[in-house]
Amino acid sequence: MLKANNLPASRRAILGGAGKTLSLAGVAMVLSGGATSAFAGNKTEAAEQDIGILNAAIALEHEGIAAYQIAATSGLLQQAVVEIGETFQGHHKGHRDILVKAVRNLGGEPAEEKSLEEYAADLNASSLKNQEDVLRLALKLERGAANAYLGLIPSLGADYHQVAAQMAGDEAFHAAILANALGEAIPKEALIFG
Repeated sequence: MLKANNLPASRRAILGGAGKTLSLAGVAMVLSGGATSAFAGNKTEAAEQDIGILNAAIALEHEGIAAYQIAATSGLLQQAVVEIGETFQGHHKGHRDILVKAVRNLGGEPAEEKSLEEYAADLNASSLKNQEDVLRLALKLERGAANAYLGLIPSLGADYHQVAAQMAGDEAFHAAILANALGEAIPKEALIFG
């Protein structure tokens, strides 16, 4: 299977700050909830590329889900904050499920989750000492996700703009709530994301 970073630039759009990518065709598959009959049972090179790219996106969603799980069980958060994080985690699970469906519709196997211990190491969770540290990490991850989804909208067909915008909106909403909880000032300039 191809890795997202090895794909030709003409077949990709930026997904996130970690250098992962999600192809335009893959996004169309994700947002439409299915694949065309051309992909059913006969994976083309483009479909293989899309499966690899979509799996990179699934891996990022797995990481987000794990980050909220690690935070919820860290003992560093007030219960009200844990409950908000669980809601945000549910949104990420929804995004993951859409991506998983797209990979399966293309005839691929979705990326598997790593263990919570592996995600904790990847996120340097041992460096988190208090609620503010946890919220700052979550804010960084959510801002990156919002920008990733917004970056996809201009490249999508008109039929998919609304759903991509909804996903970006989820992430921007999460970021706004987290920034507010951290006491960050409301940005004075327009066009905060994208």
